[in-house]
Amino acid sequence: MIQVDQDLKVKISKYMSYLLRHNPENLKMDEHGFVDLNEFLVKIKEHFQIDDKLFLEIVEKSERRRFEIAGNRIRALYGHSIPVKLELEEDKLVEVLYHGTTPNAASKILKVGLKPEERKWVHFSPTIEIAREVGLRRSSNPIVLEINVEEARKNGVKFYKATDKVYLSSDVAPNYIRQVNY
Repeated sequence: MIQVDQDLKVKISKYMSYLLRHNPENLKMDEHGFVDLNEFLVKIKEHFQIDDKLFLEIVEKSERRRFEIAGNRIRALYGHSIPVKLELEEDKLVEVLYHGTTPNAASKILKVGLKPEERKWVHFSPTIEIAREVGLRRSSNPIVLEINVEEARKNGVKFYKATDKVYLSSDVAPNYIRQVNY
């Protein structure tokens, strides 16, 4: 097996995410976001020296489980800016979710709510810790917002569980959001 450092794994994962979430670069993608696994591997190998074992490690052992393999197809589970039908089942049990963000974005969100912006969904985390990790990607001093899912759901907002660490919704009004002090 090829020895690969963590930085290279991250670069490979980011390229995989780019292809499956934003620009499939001539890969044939179905309406559910799936592309042929063999064609996808060929595309990845054009840019990175990677073997099948490392590829599967990136897919199956990523901390936030970004990808799904079904048969001989692969897709991203969330984060799309291109239209795909994920057909996730609505989560009717979760009562509170969290959203990690920058201080500037937090002040806007508290006024106008959460909207998907250039993506198709707003992303949430099940714990403050995971939301803080997400926020650290864009700020050294992230803000964590708490979403009162139970109240939002009573008023027609739907939430979907993409993975154990990622939940999705189309948008959330500001009256269901508050800043968390951690």
